[in-house]
Amino acid sequence: MARSSLQWSAVVASFADDPEVEVGEGRGFGAGALKAKGKIFAFVSAKGDFVVKLPKARADRLFAEGRAKAFDPGHGRLMKQWAAVVGADADLIALAREARAFVGGSK
Repeated sequence: MARSSLQWSAVVASFADDPEVEVGEGRGFGAGALKAKGKIFAFVSAKGDFVVKLPKARADRLFAEGRAKAFDPGHGRLMKQWAAVVGADADLIALAREARAFVGGSK
């Protein structure tokens, strides 16, 4: 589901007090993504999907519940730890915080 820039801005703003989180710059994969210690943990895909990196078991639960789907970066190979969130009612900030804790430890 396509996400608005307002929703993404709220997610980014929720990490304003975390000095280890930065927004990726440049072009290609990772441009505009949230990173902790250089590791991407959340981004909005070119298709407008909100995508987070989670432990496989957590991502699998989201897939089973129909709350997310495995992210396909476009080459047909699903990235099983990367969950593309489905549904407008998802708490994107909470999911981004889970992803942050997973990739770089929480502050």
